[in-house]
Amino acid sequence: MVYGGAMVLLGSCASVKPCGESYTDTQEFFQSKKFKEAFEERDSLCERTADLEGILASTEKDLASTKSDLEASRNQVKNLTEDLASSKKQYEDLKKSSGAQVAGLSSDLQAKQRELAEKEELLKNREERLKMLEEIVKKQDELMKALSNRVKDALMGFDADELSVEMRDGKVYVSMSDKLLFKSGSDAVEPKGVEALNKIAEVLKKNSDISMAVEGHTDSIPIKTNRFKDNWDLSVARATSVVRILTGNGVEPDRLIASGKGEFSPKASNSTKEGRATNRRTELVLSPKLNELLELLGQYSDR
Repeated sequence: MVYGGAMVLLGSCASVKPCGESYTDTQEFFQSKKFKEAFEERDSLCERTADLEGILASTEKDLASTKSDLEASRNQVKNLTEDLASSKKQYEDLKKSSGAQVAGLSSDLQAKQRELAEKEELLKNREERLKMLEEIVKKQDELMKALSNRVKDALMGFDADELSVEMRDGKVYVSMSDKLLFKSGSDAVEPKGVEALNKIAEVLKKNSDISMAVEGHTDSIPIKTNRFKDNWDLSVARATSVVRILTGNGVEPDRLIASGKGEFSPKASNSTKEGRATNRRTELVLSPKLNELLELLGQYSDR
């Protein structure tokens, strides 16, 4: 789906707008039907990405809240246990007292035992949920670390100034320089870049639970050609070219998102030649799918 939408974006003469930003009535009038469909598909993909990131943030918040609730429950159980022991002692001391006093204490003791049993059950459920959440987070972290190592192994033959692989925020970032992928002002991938992307495609095909966002980046020097109106236009076209190579090597299109960020997400200062070279890059952001986490949250939503 992303592949088709990306082709329409590439073929259009209009600048690609940021997620959520619409065209003016005049601009919209001159757009082709396919471009409008691609524009709508882009917003849908942006919304999907935002939803998944929101779900992950909500899960991390829920994990912290669950830990807090678990600690509170443990304290309640401790207090109830101490209270129960005190009540038992009073009960034993007053066994020889009047029948009314004994009956009252017996009733109070039973109530405390029931409350303690309920709290212990709640504590057990929360501990189980916490354990499962931590296990999933741990599993995803191990998965991404293993994936990072596989990507590094696959790209071992390339120089450090051509590409780099690192983990940030639970995701694997593969940063590929223009030196490896593109000539100046072009969106055609160079042969050595195609070789690197082919190796990444092989890794992706063996890890079907991983999705990828392809982000095009430029430096701040303006560009305006017959084909590209600005850096944003060029960055989108380059991301689309990378996606086409990956899908051409068997990676499912619904696992890929192509986007261009122009000069608006620099890694270094654009005031120096070296900084501009660093900023001219294409980043492949590999992240785990959240299906298992969503299922777990749904399973415990009523508890």
